[in-house]
Amino acid sequence: MSHHVFGFISIRGAVALARQMHMLASYWGFEQMAVSGVSLIDSVFQLLIYIFAAFGTGGAVVAGQYLGAGKQEEARDTSGQLVWFSGLISLGIMGIIYLLRKLLLTVVFGAVTPEVYACANSYLLIVVLSIPALSVYESGAAIFRTMGNSQITMYLSAMMNVINICGNAFFIYFLKFGTAGAAAATVIARYAAAVVMVCLLLQKKRVLHLEKTLHYHLDGKQIRKILSIGVPNGIENGLFQAGKIILASLVAGFGTSAITANAVCQTVASIQVIPGTAMQLAATTVVARCIGAKDEQQARYYNRVLLLLSYTALFVFCGLMWLALPVILNWYHLSRATAELTSQMVLVHTIGAALIWPLTFVLPASMRAAGDVRFAMVISIISMWVSRIGASYLFAKVLGTGALGVWLAMVCDWLFRAVVFSVRWLGGKWKEYRMI
Repeated sequence: MSHHVFGFISIRGAVALARQMHMLASYWGFEQMAVSGVSLIDSVFQLLIYIFAAFGTGGAVVAGQYLGAGKQEEARDTSGQLVWFSGLISLGIMGIIYLLRKLLLTVVFGAVTPEVYACANSYLLIVVLSIPALSVYESGAAIFRTMGNSQITMYLSAMMNVINICGNAFFIYFLKFGTAGAAAATVIARYAAAVVMVCLLLQKKRVLHLEKTLHYHLDGKQIRKILSIGVPNGIENGLFQAGKIILASLVAGFGTSAITANAVCQTVASIQVIPGTAMQLAATTVVARCIGAKDEQQARYYNRVLLLLSYTALFVFCGLMWLALPVILNWYHLSRATAELTSQMVLVHTIGAALIWPLTFVLPASMRAAGDVRFAMVISIISMWVSRIGASYLFAKVLGTGALGVWLAMVCDWLFRAVVFSVRWLGGKWKEYRMI
């Protein structure tokens, strides 16, 4: 089991790196206005990624507990239900976003310049088509993680990265399509990964595979189990990202320089927590197997291991990224004021991630793997809307810290959740929520 865990972590780190490079490629070659426009739409798509990942987490937890209990047939059925159900839901989401795109751009993001609006609208009209592919990919990735085979998602993430970068070079520089070209490259990359993912899942040699049929029979019992994990996790992640969109609107009120600094910092911050993200996903898979096998001591042991590794890796990784920041900022051709603001934001995130992040994200992942999702949902929602959004307006507007106040409030949010989740885990309440 130990060899499996460490191999999983290293591969998940590579997967996360490829995903963040995929996001970084969306900004590649753009000037400040285009970076701002694309970043606003990417904040919406992060919401969708979190929602589909929440469905995937639900399927991974249920299937993982079945595998831990030696019930492979039930685990396979759960996997099929996950892919079909998530895919159908994604079609409805795609239609809703397309119909409400003007409301999204004008009301949610508030007063942005006409240039930023044009870039955001051009990007959204095309990239919205990738939503079904995104759903299928996230579901498939969750299934492969449950099987302990993250190499597949690593390769597919790398493939998306290459396609996206090459597509950007072709559409932006050769065809001169601008932000529309970046969107087209993203759509092509995501559908290519989704198609390959489905083909791999149709191979019957895999422990968890899909049946070769277009007939979908809804299994209410399995869907309810998936949703019992996925819905609270989805609500938590969805409201969390919705809060970030509100904060993006707050940042937009401080001008294009603040929008750009926030976008660049978000990309750097996402790369900084790659090791922690790997541990978080590993916790979901490994602890679910332990719970399915009714081995509480193993669950506690691997949770401690993952937290220790998270702190060690984040300390090193965040430190290296901070040292490399001057070089990274040069890639974006930022103004002096924007670069200075970005550096301040990254410093706040670096300190918070190294000291608090694992208890805020890795620990509740272990709780969710055991089935204890509602508590994490309630605490995260309360903390998001009080500690993060409330404190953001306090710091940014009342205390006059501007866009930097949003990142200071984020650390307050992390600290509150870290304390509460630690108390919950040590108290042992999470042991009462097995799914099977």
